[in-house]
Amino acid sequence: MSVAALPEVRVLGQLLLMQSVVTSLPDDSIIQFVTQGLVDIPGVTRVQFRTGVCADEEAALHFRLTCGASEHGELLFGVSDATAFAPYADHIRNFAFMLAVILEERSQRRTIDAQYRHLEQRVAKRTAELARERDTAQGYLDIAGVMLMALDRQGRILMVNRKGAELLGQAEESLIGVDWFENFLPARERAEVREVFDRLMAADTRLVESYENVIVTRAGQLRIMAWNNTLLRDEAGTVTGTLSSAEDVTERRQADEKIKELAFFDQLTSLPNRTLLLDRLKQTMASCLRSACRGALLFIDLDHFKSLNDTLGHDTGDILLQQVAQRLRRCVREEDTVARLGGDEFVVILAGLNGSAEDAAAGAEVVAHKILSSLNDVYHLGHVAQRSTASVGVTLFDGAQATAEDLMKQADLAMYRSKDAGRNLVRFFDPTLESAVTERVRLEGDLRRALAETQFLLHYQAQVGRNGRLCGAEALLRWQSPRRGLVAPRAFIRLTEETGLILPLGLWVLDAACRQLAAWAKQPEMAHLTIAVNVSARQFHEVDIVDQVLKVIQRTGARPERLKLELTESLLLDNVSDAAGKISALKARGVGFSLDDFGTGYSSLSYLRRLPLDELKIDQSFVRDIVANPSDAAIARTIVALGQSLGLDIIAEGVEREEQRDFLASIGCFAYQGYLHSRPLPAEGFEALVRRSSCAGRK
Repeated sequence: MSVAALPEVRVLGQLLLMQSVVTSLPDDSIIQFVTQGLVDIPGVTRVQFRTGVCADEEAALHFRLTCGASEHGELLFGVSDATAFAPYADHIRNFAFMLAVILEERSQRRTIDAQYRHLEQRVAKRTAELARERDTAQGYLDIAGVMLMALDRQGRILMVNRKGAELLGQAEESLIGVDWFENFLPARERAEVREVFDRLMAADTRLVESYENVIVTRAGQLRIMAWNNTLLRDEAGTVTGTLSSAEDVTERRQADEKIKELAFFDQLTSLPNRTLLLDRLKQTMASCLRSACRGALLFIDLDHFKSLNDTLGHDTGDILLQQVAQRLRRCVREEDTVARLGGDEFVVILAGLNGSAEDAAAGAEVVAHKILSSLNDVYHLGHVAQRSTASVGVTLFDGAQATAEDLMKQADLAMYRSKDAGRNLVRFFDPTLESAVTERVRLEGDLRRALAETQFLLHYQAQVGRNGRLCGAEALLRWQSPRRGLVAPRAFIRLTEETGLILPLGLWVLDAACRQLAAWAKQPEMAHLTIAVNVSARQFHEVDIVDQVLKVIQRTGARPERLKLELTESLLLDNVSDAAGKISALKARGVGFSLDDFGTGYSSLSYLRRLPLDELKIDQSFVRDIVANPSDAAIARTIVALGQSLGLDIIAEGVEREEQRDFLASIGCFAYQGYLHSRPLPAEGFEALVRRSSCAGRK
């Protein structure tokens, strides 16, 4: 399910739970419980109940409690945020209808109870006249919407109304004298229930006035009945039998179980969901604390599950998840818990690990590797055989100090450590991970503020062509943080990519660089310069990236032929056809393209021939030891030769010494970027560098 749908699912679950609870509340507590519970719905400030119904207010804010022709008042909502409230209006309307049904049912039940008490009084007062009035009484009994039945001292049916006969599946007259226990109770319960009845007739036990049990109809159906009972006595006060009313609550109880299932179990795998998992984890922690033993929490995440879903389809992915759930159950004991958090994430609680922390860790590790081995086996997904792996994070607990939420976070961190180590591994929680994540959360918050407050700026590193002529610059991002100072990209770029912040940040970089180009176009000594801007993979894969770039160019007034976008090999390899189309569309408007860090990825002539690039950039890792390392030198020669054969310009980055520049020139590379010519400079410093270079050239 999508993130946006989660609040609506939560509210629906809340309404279902409230509906379940309402059925068990006393009549005078229902309205107070409902009005208090509904205030938790997003956008709601207050909920009032009124017995009357007004038609002069907005219908969306008050919900009538109507059942058939009966009106039970209405619920009036005070709303602070109509937009937040709107998605739940239909759910609330359905809830109001079900509440009205419950209220109507309670009303009818009170009516029936009143009739029943009236009948009981008449039976007690007029035992002697029972024979004469039986036909009249039977008429009243048949009107009742519940089953009414009387048993004698031997448990035989003395009287049953039409509703009862219909429910039992046998004619009224044929039921008289039938042994109730032998004919209508499950076989395994007959002896026990008859013993209680016999003791009741002998005055050896107290009457249970209300209870529920299962009966068996003549057709063999099992029905759940809710009973209300009283004793029958003769004129002398001797117990002669029982008189009972019973309501068939089978569907209601099944609905209650369904609500419980929806609230606490995952619908795809039938495993406990997060709510039930946390409850069981807290119980296990309390048990560990009492018994001085340990437990373990295992966080399991399937590797590359998204790729399988995208390739084989979500239906096949669902089959895999169901098989994973079955395998996990087989890997643990009955007292352990297996749960699904959602997606491809599962959690296992191991209870009662005895011994030292080392012994508990060893036991948890054995189970974790058993799980990995089981999940590595081939999955048969319809007509497809598929292998899958998982990453497992483990944290131990003894019931003290850490909360359930803390343990979940720790196991999750350990799981990501397994992912980083290569996947299909087991890793235990390390406290240093927690501090790293805390810093990551703090860094993300600072980055979001930085974007909102425009704390970023661009520095420019010179790019030099033949004869040392300064021909352009690469725009390099810097973050001027009020708290952290000047921060280099390597400290935060990866996080922006993981969180999606790279999209607005990348657009800001492009806009700032184009504004600088427009400003330089008005200065004769700067007008010939190009600016190279790095484009992230996530940014370039945006469907509308071409439109984004063109809009920035139009808005800033930059000359597109002075803008050069630097792309990485991995970015292009994801979808060569898509990349080629986007590059061609922008080149048609004058934008240039450079392949950055060339040689570090999957350099291939086959895809280079398909891409309309302008330039290859030799990565600084090859330039660093190009003079002393024959392998780096050979790679550089190959890149230059490849670029020349394809008609591409070549530029080397990381040029810091003259011998590096001279060697590059000797193999045909005449454009350089690096500290030999200039460090990255603010715009003002770079402009001063250009002016000094122009003056030196004129001399």
